[in-house]
Amino acid sequence: MLNQILYLTFITFLPIFELRVSIPYGINVLRMAWPSVFIICVIANIIIGIIIYLLLDKFVHFFLRYKIFSTPYNKIVLKIQKNIQKYVDKYGELGVAIFIGVPLPGSGVYSAALGAYVIGLKFKKFIIADIIGVLIAGTIVTIISTGVLQLII
Repeated sequence: MLNQILYLTFITFLPIFELRVSIPYGINVLRMAWPSVFIICVIANIIIGIIIYLLLDKFVHFFLRYKIFSTPYNKIVLKIQKNIQKYVDKYGELGVAIFIGVPLPGSGVYSAALGAYVIGLKFKKFIIADIIGVLIAGTIVTIISTGVLQLII
């Protein structure tokens, strides 16, 4: 069981995958009970969002001194800032939660943490958005992964 928890946590911590991959993997490959998978993946995803937000301030200033990092960073930041700003302008910090909660490529806690940092969203507000958004994403992915959606349609 510990190995399964570690696998799920590792997959959830990967920027491209997050819980959008770890939940289906836990339910459909590891054959774990969906409530356990949901709890493990949601907690891991919330934690990684908080860690990323906190580390950004430490690392961004260091790496931006070098053009090899600053050029791609600026391109990525402009794209993420453009994507997340429209949600924040319309819904406030709940816009960040929506950005995290919609399980699409490019959304998630990594880009939301960077976007929130770039637009100056305070840490406490980001934590609330992180928790709400991850719960939304986790619920959507769990419903799809368990086949409940097929029963409704």
